[in-house]
Amino acid sequence: MYVKKIWITGASGRLGSTLYRYLDPLELEILATDKHVVDITNSKEVNQFVDRNRPDIIINCSGLTKRNYCQEHENEAYLLNGVGAKNIAIASRRARSKLVHLSTGDVFDGNTLSPYKETDTANPVTVYGKSKYFGEKMVRQFTPYHFIIRTSRLYSKENGYVEDIIKQAKENKEVNVPKNQFASPTSAYELTKFILYLIDTTEYGTYHASCKGVCSRKEFAEEVLKILNINAKVKEVRDEQIDFKPQFLALQNFILDITDGYNFSHWKQALRKYLENEV
Repeated sequence: MYVKKIWITGASGRLGSTLYRYLDPLELEILATDKHVVDITNSKEVNQFVDRNRPDIIINCSGLTKRNYCQEHENEAYLLNGVGAKNIAIASRRARSKLVHLSTGDVFDGNTLSPYKETDTANPVTVYGKSKYFGEKMVRQFTPYHFIIRTSRLYSKENGYVEDIIKQAKENKEVNVPKNQFASPTSAYELTKFILYLIDTTEYGTYHASCKGVCSRKEFAEEVLKILNINAKVKEVRDEQIDFKPQFLALQNFILDITDGYNFSHWKQALRKYLENEV
């Protein structure tokens, strides 16, 4: 029986470590690396690793994601989010490996009240968003075997987004959340299921991959507390990173919708499942 070989880059990061945790028990051979094993900004290291291991699939989870840090370290952001993506794409094409490249709703400016579709024009306004969009363009340019996946407000045990809400509620009886922040919250488990579906296809292209629906940070926190029956107040406060973050990052899985493709759960259903299984 042939076992697929998957290389996860950035495996020590929050998203990479989550994917590794979900994929490792499956009948797959997982190659998990971080920058200390393979520096994706070094094309020689990337090509040597791919030539030696010949992965069937590469999942690029490497990236500089802290918006305010990217704003202050532009060169570093473009190097990792852009040049690193280019190096992986070139190696992927040479090896004919399928490339799953994780991107973000930050490629849009956030100046809307309707969820963004894949057909909407990207217009990033932060260094983080611009560097991630540059990475997307590199992937499209250098390999035809790509799946570019944009998601919106990903949460997992590793990033502790939900867990922080619960901790605040239990300790302070109050949860502070940024005001005027809207997205389509998506559990890493839901995203992983979609990736597993996609890599068994040749339906290459760019996909929005988020749970259905839109909510504010306040609505999300209130739903967490409601499901867990925790009595606490949710208070909206000004986000100290507001200058580095588009306000509306909700996504519509338009391509999946019009092709009757993969069906994501509503964010409330996914959250309930996450709380039942992970918390």
